Amino acid sequence: MSLDINQIALHQLIKRDEQNLELVLRDSLLEPTETVVEMVAELHRVYSAKNKAYGLFSEESELAQTLRLQRQGEEDFLAFSRAATGRLRDELAKYPFADGGFVLFCHYRYLAVEYLLVAVLSNLSSMRVNENLDINPTHYLDINHADIVARIDLTEWETNPESTRYLTFLKGRVGRKVADFFMDFLGASEGLNAKAQNRGLLQAVDDFTAEAQLDKAERQNVRQQVYSYCNEQLQAGEEIELKSLSKELAGVSEVSFTEFAAEKGYETGRELPGRP
Repeated sequence: MSLDINQIALHQLIKRDEQNLELVLRDSLLEPTETVVEMVAELHRVYSAKNKAYGLFSEESELAQTLRLQRQGEEDFLAFSRAATGRLRDELAKYPFADGGFVLFCHYRYLAVEYLLVAVLSNLSSMRVNENLDINPTHYLDINHADIVARIDLTEWETNPESTRYLTFLKGRVGRKVADFFMDFLGASEGLNAKAQNRGLLQAVDDFTAEAQLDKAERQNVRQQVYSYCNEQLQAGEEIELKSLSKELAGVSEVSFTEFAAEKGYETGRELPGRP
């Protein structure tokens, strides 16, 4: 995986009682050791494979304002992460489901795209067997079940300010409240309607095959082809590119799928989430 960490910070929120979340802030950034890089790569992989909601910053977003200052070099990454963790604590304290955890801020690059990932990770207890076959307690970060996660596509945000897809977040096991909490913390509103875009894609594919006068079996084959492509993109943590999908469907019709979708005005963009 071609993933490079630029800067990474880790802090902690400890729940002392129903009303208080204690802040434990690091005084330095984490070193991007091999173990740290492996952890971020796993978090990137897990996050990319999950269903996400899309958002965009409001004009009043304090996180966006301080992030811009950090990107412009007016504030260092550690100070940015410490202040953001304080705001995160203030928002989490409003919700009864808040259990605290380790707060991760990671600025990294993956395939020429820069991201800022923010996650609250739980520390779980388990058992391990050592080289002497003794059983000892151990602790680990529960990355596979992380559901308080948001990611900002910094490249998209800075090069395409009108985009509605640069910010994504997970809704989580506890449902809508996590989405509300992240919206409050990020200072964001909902952006791209992923479900509508995916419905538009499937409808466009069905109409494309119908206009090409394919029989039932041929239409099913095309649908399976589209599903396979989308699933491959999902597993790779990539989004669906209509240009690439159009190449997959070359030969179905004299008109390319991209031209067909644009001409008919379907609700699809140049890229879509990887879950059709």
